[in-house]
Amino acid sequence: MSKKIVLFSVRLVIIAALIFYIHTEMLRFLGYPPYKSMIMEGYYANVILAIFIFSSLSFLQKKFSDQLGFLFMAGSLLKFAVFFIFFSPQFREDGDISRLEFLSFFVPYLLCLFLETLGVVKILNSSKKEE
Repeated sequence: MSKKIVLFSVRLVIIAALIFYIHTEMLRFLGYPPYKSMIMEGYYANVILAIFIFSSLSFLQKKFSDQLGFLFMAGSLLKFAVFFIFFSPQFREDGDISRLEFLSFFVPYLLCLFLETLGVVKILNSSKKEE
């Protein structure tokens, strides 16, 4: 495994753990049950998918450097597919997706998307320097 994948993964896990802690403490402070609404699953799924997507893009960097942006978008599509296949049915059991349920997936999604984007920008910049 390359150094940049390990570094990305460690940073992502640490930052996600910190945001998860803040997220659950805010829920507790506001009087909501902090570990309801599949919040842990939302963080796990997004972190694992982000590491998978970043790793895949790192490995495909040289072979598909011109298509890396499209592959990145395909990774985002994969995340939405995971949401609609695994999370949405559970959230819709009561006929409605509550704000808490939505945020239990969307907060880690945005966090991982932001960090993935920064990582992919570094990959693209390093590809340009190698040309």
